[in-house]
Amino acid sequence: MTPTDDVLREVGPRLRALRRKSGITLAALAETTGISVSTLSRLESGQRKATLELLLPLAQAHRVPLDELVGAPPTGDPRVYARPIERFGQLILPLSRNPGGPQAFKHIIAAGETRQKPDPKTHEGYEWLYVLTGKLRLILGPHDLILPAGEAAEFDTRTPHWFGSAGEAVEFLTIFDRQGARIHVRARPSTTSRSPRGTGTDRA
Repeated sequence: MTPTDDVLREVGPRLRALRRKSGITLAALAETTGISVSTLSRLESGQRKATLELLLPLAQAHRVPLDELVGAPPTGDPRVYARPIERFGQLILPLSRNPGGPQAFKHIIAAGETRQKPDPKTHEGYEWLYVLTGKLRLILGPHDLILPAGEAAEFDTRTPHWFGSAGEAVEFLTIFDRQGARIHVRARPSTTSRSPRGTGTDRA
């Protein structure tokens, strides 16, 4: 067996894990990718050899780089290809590499509530989020909020908080600063105004 065969043999378990983590059925994935249910099933079980023609639409459907599906080793590419993190019922994709400073993440939560009962947590820092698709349920202190696509929120993470889907799959971005610094928003300068100034405060 060649090294390539060894790599392709691991593709099936990765595909199955990604699909189950997203809560997607074979039928739904078949409709999204145009690949038959039987072919998807054989791919996941290792009975069908993975090809580029099959892997490209699957990588797009699962929103992961192609090299993530095949377990390719690092190539020295300076772009960020961090491995997804599975935590609190979410798939979290790191978007930056900035140890000790502000960090950006993309979160994906499958349709339906991620837990039977929200379990708010607290920690040091300050967080900003923006909903890309779907509706995000945000428990923040005494507030129970539903944020649709296009809405943003920011808060001190020492306030008990919890994220969940509001009945449908949701994707959102977060920027987290462990030191508790707020994001500075600068106004667009007008032709008659002086130089722009930050509208946020330095710390929570």
